[in-house]
Amino acid sequence: METKPSSVVLTQDSIDIANLSENIEDFVVKFWGVRGSVPTPGKDTVRYGGNTSCIEMKIAGKRLIFDGGTGIRELGKELMQETPVEAYLFFTHYHWDHIQGFPLFAPAFTQGNSFHIYGAIPPEGESMKQHFIDRILHYNSPVPLNGMQADLRFYELEHGQKMMLDGIEIETGSLNHPNTAMGYRVTWNGRTAVYCSDTEHFPDRLDESVVHLARGADILIYDAMYTDDEYNNPKSSKVGWGHSTWQEAIKVAKAAQVKRVVIFHHEPTHSDDFLDQMAEEVKEAFPMAVMAKEGLVLPVGI
Repeated sequence: METKPSSVVLTQDSIDIANLSENIEDFVVKFWGVRGSVPTPGKDTVRYGGNTSCIEMKIAGKRLIFDGGTGIRELGKELMQETPVEAYLFFTHYHWDHIQGFPLFAPAFTQGNSFHIYGAIPPEGESMKQHFIDRILHYNSPVPLNGMQADLRFYELEHGQKMMLDGIEIETGSLNHPNTAMGYRVTWNGRTAVYCSDTEHFPDRLDESVVHLARGADILIYDAMYTDDEYNNPKSSKVGWGHSTWQEAIKVAKAAQVKRVVIFHHEPTHSDDFLDQMAEEVKEAFPMAVMAKEGLVLPVGI
């Protein structure tokens, strides 16, 4: 059953979706921000992109948006050509790189647009509405709060919950990340895309929560911020930082029998050349793997 609102307030591997059949085009994923931790504009990140986390899923006429990093600003520019807009926005968590684009998301300032905003209640116990007003919009927005003219509706999710948007099933799962994070499994018409960012693997076993969420998925988008060498480097260990590696992404994909894995949430210091080299290693280990790039469009189910 769909959750009820708690309150209401004011290309490598790129695919030309124009050439896809109407059936396949009914479920596509587009990447608007693929970088982790901090935006990285500049000459060394042109090919993969420097915007932080934001992906869009178009499913059976509905638009689902996952996370509001700086990539959502670019998405907003496109949506301004399509008003009025109704979309469903899901947050994994509320660290800066996943929310910092929302105060500059132009469609939210346009009367007649409607956004349904989902996420877990933050650990400090605030409601979704209060968290957005006090933490995301009020102190950090360069625009007055009353400028938000779109209809914003807030819905609170729990880890392990299932909900429906018409015929779209959305299942949530717990991710291993400081202050917690939520993963999403989206299924429609027998096809599934899974979004797992940010999450850190366990040193001695696979994360069964992630494997379960990813089971048999057509696409798994996974937080592969580091290489194994970086993660375990004794001089600058990344253990406990809340992120995983591309090698672990492959292990999860194989264990969960995923068809395609997307390496996502790129480390800020990883240049285009570094990621090109990583892509060769990733492809050798899992031929159906893809490196996330801004503008990349993937159909789900082929």
